[in-house]
Amino acid sequence: MTRSTLIAAISLAVTVAPIGAQTPDAIPAKYTAIANRIIAAAQADSAGAWNRIAELSDRFGHRLSGSAALEQAISWTATTMTTDGLDNVRRERVMVPHWVRGAESLQLVSPRRQLLPMLGLGGSIATPPAGITAEVMVVASFEELTQRASEAKGKIVLYDAEWRDYGFNGSFRRLGAIAAAKAGAVASLARSAGPYSMRTPHTGNMSYDSTVKKIPHASVTMEDAMMIRRMITRGEKVTVTLRMSAKMLPDAQSHNVMGELRGREIPEEIVVMGGHIDSWDVGQGSMDDAGGVVVAWEAIRLLKRLGLTPRRTIRAVGWTNEENGGRGGAAYRDAHRNEIHQLAIESDGGVFAPLGFGFTGSKEARTMIEAIGGLLSPIGASKIEASGGGADIAPIMATGVPGMGLNVDGSRYFWFHHTDADTPDKLNPAEVQRCVAVMAVMAYIAADLEQRLPR
Repeated sequence: MTRSTLIAAISLAVTVAPIGAQTPDAIPAKYTAIANRIIAAAQADSAGAWNRIAELSDRFGHRLSGSAALEQAISWTATTMTTDGLDNVRRERVMVPHWVRGAESLQLVSPRRQLLPMLGLGGSIATPPAGITAEVMVVASFEELTQRASEAKGKIVLYDAEWRDYGFNGSFRRLGAIAAAKAGAVASLARSAGPYSMRTPHTGNMSYDSTVKKIPHASVTMEDAMMIRRMITRGEKVTVTLRMSAKMLPDAQSHNVMGELRGREIPEEIVVMGGHIDSWDVGQGSMDDAGGVVVAWEAIRLLKRLGLTPRRTIRAVGWTNEENGGRGGAAYRDAHRNEIHQLAIESDGGVFAPLGFGFTGSKEARTMIEAIGGLLSPIGASKIEASGGGADIAPIMATGVPGMGLNVDGSRYFWFHHTDADTPDKLNPAEVQRCVAVMAVMAYIAADLEQRLPR
């Protein structure tokens, strides 16, 4: 072996297995007792995290980007994090879009008169002041709309598709106005994206195409979408009046809010975790996503209470503007791209019973994350799925940072998602505490590893 070959071989060995590095097999032996201690302490607190979610939700209500309520919630979070003793608490400025719903209504005109529950979709334009009165045309897919495009001119298109999943059903909310306008419709309605309803319309973001005329776009309940379809199937002509006064204002100033548990040896390296502090302007934004912010924040509080300080810094973040712009995540990437991030973790699926995480990263990093995940088996949260992340951490993950998303029992999530029913009572305090436990265990051990997660 030549001298240059020997040096290259030594260099490769150091890269793959640095001196003192922990192997995945060594993680259980070192951290089982610590993980069990964290889990026990989290579960001994019967409702601490739930109470904080409820306080944030009740005190400020919904928190749409650009609203006074959002900024008040961010200020309160920063103040309370400081009171809790978190390190380096701060707010970082982000300019966000400012859409205002205004007054709105949907009136069934014929074959009988009835006021129908509805929600304008985020970013929609307004109707004329007198509203838009037109016949309704019902379709179950974009393909059906294309096939029947000649019937759509001058009508209000209603997308009535049975629940399949959020990607499929949410597409009618996101893209429905574009397709309907291309066919000549004067407005569009989308059946709310969810598997269950008690006449609760769901809002959410929608899109326009600069090459197509903008038309108003709103959400109706599952029950009313099906009723309108039945009427039309029976040969009745259905006419409605849609009134919306929505408007887009100039961008407003908001903030990402964060606090830390400073690392004991290499504090400049970061494990970041959190959720988004903004919400839609309905309900109280408890499940989506005050819960995600609070469980990350409470995980740090728990570690501090137990006297557990990892090698690296753990940072809890409440990102702003996830719902209708994603600017908080992009601003975080821009402000922190030069820091060394060990791992990014997001909770934005509701804080129901935790099942584990999804992970996106190298094969070598995955083996280490799976070893940590195994320590969560006592509370049934050990599974590490094939991929993970989230809208807020996607920008920093795009720079190469490994990312994870908290996976929970999502069977009821879309019952309440983006509705007036997103309130604290939908969350179980014991399940919330288990979410605190899994976030704390994963963040602590990832931050305490002797080496960086391989990229």
